[in-house]
Amino acid sequence: MPRICVFTGSSEGRRSSYRAGAVELGATLVARGFDLVYGGARVGLMGAVADAVLAAGGQVIGVIPEALVAREVAHTGLTDLRVVASMHERKALMAELSDGFIAMPGGWGTFEELFEVLTWAQLGLHRKPVGLLNVEGYFDPLLAFLRHAVTEQFVRTEFDHLLRVADSPIELLDRFEADAPPQLPTWIDRASS
Repeated sequence: MPRICVFTGSSEGRRSSYRAGAVELGATLVARGFDLVYGGARVGLMGAVADAVLAAGGQVIGVIPEALVAREVAHTGLTDLRVVASMHERKALMAELSDGFIAMPGGWGTFEELFEVLTWAQLGLHRKPVGLLNVEGYFDPLLAFLRHAVTEQFVRTEFDHLLRVADSPIELLDRFEADAPPQLPTWIDRASS
């Protein structure tokens, strides 16, 4: 089964619609034939999307650092929970296990994970689709800033197309299927990253 990696918050945020979006995404992934890869926590939107995939009969691989297992946030009901030594190892394994990436509302960690996989795509280290599930317009200010970065020529126009954005999981997965990631030259090899 193909796998989608979801980056999202270990908090539920202040709006109930964020949790509803996580549940809808989880159910939609299973309905469309995808398994889930995510950060392995039982809390927040991370836990909500994992529980939704499991409830719909899907498979879930969680990847979590030892330090977070020790703080008792690991989801123990997953299909496969992989415990790693560091956050860096977590992100690398999640990327290796996944065929695409979706970010939904979250904080610093979500932003960092999203921008890392976008940077890897820009450098030609992968050709996997990357998307934002823009629940309740959460990412609207970020999207305005990203357009500004293109306008100011810090992000080249062809790289702007690396990120697909939609308000619903169905629409986002449709975009993943319809648009092949752009063919970009490889700037560095994986060993150099």
